[in-house]
Amino acid sequence: MTAELSRVRTEFVDRVNDVIIGQLLNDILGNGLNDGEVEDIRSFPNRAAKAGKLIDMLRMKDVDDVSWKFIASLENRDPTLHKRLGLPSASQRQSSQPAHIFHRCSSQVKELHFEQPCCVLWFTAVEAPEDQEWSATLITTRQDFWDEKQKDKTVYPATIKSIRRRVALLITNIEFKNKDMNRDGADKDEDSMENLLIELGYEVVKHRNRTGKEIEEDIIKFSEHKKLKDTDSVFVVIMSHGERHAVYGVNFKKEDKEQDKFLIDNIYKRLGTTSCPALRDKPKIILIQACSGDKKGSVPVSDSATSAVASGDAPEPYLSLSAGEEKNQSDSLSRDHREKDFICFRSSTPDTRAYRNVEEGSYFIQYIVKVLNTFAHEDHIEKLFKRVMRSFEKLQIDIEEEGVDKQMPNTERGNLPRDFYLFPGI
Repeated sequence: MTAELSRVRTEFVDRVNDVIIGQLLNDILGNGLNDGEVEDIRSFPNRAAKAGKLIDMLRMKDVDDVSWKFIASLENRDPTLHKRLGLPSASQRQSSQPAHIFHRCSSQVKELHFEQPCCVLWFTAVEAPEDQEWSATLITTRQDFWDEKQKDKTVYPATIKSIRRRVALLITNIEFKNKDMNRDGADKDEDSMENLLIELGYEVVKHRNRTGKEIEEDIIKFSEHKKLKDTDSVFVVIMSHGERHAVYGVNFKKEDKEQDKFLIDNIYKRLGTTSCPALRDKPKIILIQACSGDKKGSVPVSDSATSAVASGDAPEPYLSLSAGEEKNQSDSLSRDHREKDFICFRSSTPDTRAYRNVEEGSYFIQYIVKVLNTFAHEDHIEKLFKRVMRSFEKLQIDIEEEGVDKQMPNTERGNLPRDFYLFPGI
């Protein structure tokens, strides 16, 4: 790759601009060049001198990995210049690597948990969903894309200031009073989510090993965070065992009369219009990694079009409005929607299991990180969630003595009237 940098040196120096040079230096700081080297380049008096010194330093490294990082950064920051220089695409290097998140391991059995207490299953293989070329790092937003979306009224507003004031809540239950419920591998999820949120510009308020009451208190305190009035959005991420309407606190015991739970519905109450006016008209993104129940995610299917009706799964008829609700009424008081600008993304459909690899963490969190790294620079949040779902369509977990099971993430209470973009790197 150093030969490629030598080949393009003259044209790179002629054509690259100051903004791109600054972005490239930020990208490869600590990933090819150290602080002193970057400062040395920045000390040069003009654009061409900086560009030439940058290329020369990379060539002197004579390490392919460093050159590839520079090429990938240039492709992301200025794809037009990257193409004009005739440099190879970073995906060409990635395509020579295995593109699977999970690898077949028929000769090596690993432990797999689902997010219900006291349950351990074993599996022999995990099939990768598709040959997706995932980015290992967060791809940043192009300036022209940012400029375009700033003018789009169907997009939630964001400013440099609001992005700098972002804040997120991360709660992870790993160690339980009942040791059989401990969530091995969940520390990987915690690290992955924290790193992703920080890269997206969020200050992360983090708690670990909380009871249901403590989770409630954490949500209340978060609703009073001083940054909320200036932020453009928030994330709330909760990872634990759970069921359809609740996640479990660390003291949960099934046999207890007063079970240690946190009701998910309370997130909407605490961050809604009445309790948290600072978040009015701002996206509130909720991620929950926990089982929604104990049912398996796969069912027998047939080709009969009438099977849904026969099994009682046909949709219920719409409820009719009362006479008073059928008419729009004016009121002298200003009113707003009780619940708006929320979307909740859960790791499994209602009443079904969510799975976690004890070595690599949960599949749900792994896919969220990979999808956002790769597509958050150009897709809004609902499209990103659909990409995660599509990744699960072909994922099958081969569980010994359990047959083939499936998991499908699920969006709930989505009421985002506009498109929410994360604008990474702005």
